[in-house]
Amino acid sequence: MMRPLIPTLRLSQSSTTTTTTFSPKRPYSLLRTSIRPQVPPTARLPLSPLSRSLWIQTEQTPNSDALKFVPAGTTILPSSYTGGTIEYVNGREASGSPLARKLFSVDGVSTVFYGRDFVTVTKRADAAWPSIKTEVFGILMEHLSAGEPVLVDVNTGAAPDTAAAEGDDEVVGMIKELLDTRIRPSIQEDGGDIEYRGFEDGVVKVKLRGACRTCDSSTVTLKNGIESMLMHYVPEVEAVEQVLDPEEQMAEQTFAEFEASLKAKRHTNGDTQV
Repeated sequence: MMRPLIPTLRLSQSSTTTTTTFSPKRPYSLLRTSIRPQVPPTARLPLSPLSRSLWIQTEQTPNSDALKFVPAGTTILPSSYTGGTIEYVNGREASGSPLARKLFSVDGVSTVFYGRDFVTVTKRADAAWPSIKTEVFGILMEHLSAGEPVLVDVNTGAAPDTAAAEGDDEVVGMIKELLDTRIRPSIQEDGGDIEYRGFEDGVVKVKLRGACRTCDSSTVTLKNGIESMLMHYVPEVEAVEQVLDPEEQMAEQTFAEFEASLKAKRHTNGDTQV
């Protein structure tokens, strides 16, 4: 039998726009003590007389390189898709999504992430938002207004990572329930998602996606938000760690080797000057 969860208080957000200054580097707050400021701009581009009216609102995320696009009254992923969310980290992976392929054609776009009713676009650090944002708006407006499919094969999605699986014990069931009902909704508000990767020797292994994946505050989110909540409700949890995919591990190793090489050269140059 599953142990009951203690209710967590969540403040409802007002539909009115706040004028509070927003810092893109703030950590994700799972237990919110204030209303998260929203970015008000809503765009409406000219549409043909045959297309229906469509409004798209943008919301900033804690990652300054990621923007969340929310089309009013329109879902992004079809109801027949059961995989939760989808993330494409390059154009080669987007063969099953006509919309993602169009978005990757925009110079500077590095990642496309689909939630149930939003799209998060992440840009390269050296790219500027003004031109990218305008092009993304145009692509979303044209594609969604025309009723074109977001996915060409809705059966490609895997089962949700937090779905009950044979062999799950009570602890794993509690962890999955917390991730799915308490943690995931808060992270998705900021244009990202979290994926459960396993539980071993007291350590919960997860993967942050979307805006969270490259956010400067992801470590704070992992420790102060996710880890604190899981440890509070599930005493068996001792830590939470993020799992890196093989290509990410290789990129980190290459960067570490590059930094070590630079330090060695600086040290050598310093000794030569002396």
